[in-house]
Amino acid sequence: MAAAVFVLCALTSIACALLLWRGWRASGVRLLMWAALCFVGLAVNNVMLVVDEIVVREHDLRLTRDLSGFAGVAILLFGIIWDATERRP
Repeated sequence: MAAAVFVLCALTSIACALLLWRGWRASGVRLLMWAALCFVGLAVNNVMLVVDEIVVREHDLRLTRDLSGFAGVAILLFGIIWDATERRP
């Protein structure tokens, strides 16, 4: 049951990344790009969770998972700060 949840979470984050990327390409709103890149990092995190918990159980991939999740959130935070500082008069 846990494997199904892990796989569904990975598929959902991949779908979110693709939809956000498509929305950015259509509208040009940069926040959509930053959110898409964040979800790419979160998708990598979820895929690594599936690989860690289901495929290769003998190796601990926690550091790789944590770094990809942190990178995704850090990219989103960077993008929000970058856009906010550019809009100041």
